[in-house]
Amino acid sequence: MTTKTLLASLSTAAILAAGAAHAVDCPIKVGVLHSLSGTMAISETTLKDTMLMLIDQQNAKGGLLGCQLEAVVVDPASDWPLFAEKARELLTVDKVSVIFGAWTSVSRKSVLPVIEELDGLMFYPVQYEGEESSRNVFYTGAAPNQQAIPAVDYMIDELGVEKFALLGTDYVYPRTTNNILQAYLQSKGIAPEDIFVNYTPFGQSDWATIVGDVVALGADGKKVGVVSTINGDANIGFYKELAAAGVSADDIPVMAFSVGEEELSGLDTSNLVGHLAAWNYFMSADTPENKTFIDEWHKFIGNDARVTNDPMEAHYIGFNMWVNAVTAAGTTDVDTVIDALPGQTFPNLTGTMAEMLPNHHLTKPVLIGEIQADGQFDIISQTEPVPGDAWTDFLPESAVLESDWVTLKCGMYNTETKTCVQLTSNY
Repeated sequence: MTTKTLLASLSTAAILAAGAAHAVDCPIKVGVLHSLSGTMAISETTLKDTMLMLIDQQNAKGGLLGCQLEAVVVDPASDWPLFAEKARELLTVDKVSVIFGAWTSVSRKSVLPVIEELDGLMFYPVQYEGEESSRNVFYTGAAPNQQAIPAVDYMIDELGVEKFALLGTDYVYPRTTNNILQAYLQSKGIAPEDIFVNYTPFGQSDWATIVGDVVALGADGKKVGVVSTINGDANIGFYKELAAAGVSADDIPVMAFSVGEEELSGLDTSNLVGHLAAWNYFMSADTPENKTFIDEWHKFIGNDARVTNDPMEAHYIGFNMWVNAVTAAGTTDVDTVIDALPGQTFPNLTGTMAEMLPNHHLTKPVLIGEIQADGQFDIISQTEPVPGDAWTDFLPESAVLESDWVTLKCGMYNTETKTCVQLTSNY
């Protein structure tokens, strides 16, 4: 064999090897990991339906990399250890290329060691407490600086709230968020004794005593406000008890972080008018992009009464960024797609542009909405997009940490010691 022939053969082999490395098995499988039963089904079932819509739409466009997408839907049933089992099943048995899923932080933290061990890729679409950064997860919901901090600023500056009741479901998201908020409120001059904190189990139904304690907090005449990190169907009992106790938004305004249009659709909202929620999207956003999204949702679901909400928008943004990153990379290979995601941009539904940052968080506008009698929100405040911060500035141990998976290749970079602290799964 001549040198010229040998080089040509080697070149062809290299091209074939490169092609094999980027070969894609059809169909491309997309894991959908949302509770369809149990206490969180009230919130998560709609996210499963959202993913089915987005996958159908992509397939109608011709699929991805010449393949159709196939949804693999599992039900972790609001059982946190089962989330880990179902994630392992999706990655090892079903061989999915990506997972979209989880709602509560305890479910996300259950999945996290599995995703990292098996080098999977997950998009997490719900507001959370921060204090985490995994190379294998993209956080498309709000970090505390994109929801919790601006929300209490609004309550202080616009509503004159002087005392706070921090009410949450008893798991990691409410506890960590409230730790951050307690530190932040004290930095704003709120006395520790003017901050009441209470946690209840998932599915809590008896709220009479707690609502009574909140009302009593204002016995000295100071303005009281509630910050609610209550999750799932426990919200139904909480708001019913507020109404039964005759508590209006003028008396004690409630700012909710986990109540959106989907949760309100199951409630009589006539007594909730004026209470608030902080999100990064509301169905009432008046933009062409949002109108199109709502129309497509109603057409897909076959019911014009079905609402949209913030985590649906997060899945919409995350899914489209994943599609664009896979297209740019020419492969569904997880490591390659992870590297292609930072810097991706996609229009959000409120009229601005979302960008995926090196810390695997999005830029997101902060919206405050006021509950209306029809179960929708009147948007009374909206910011420009805010960069998500994985590590809060209001806890000393976190203030020195930085997440940067592009330049620093680290989720926990200590800016004082100039070292990367890599703690997998439990940051």
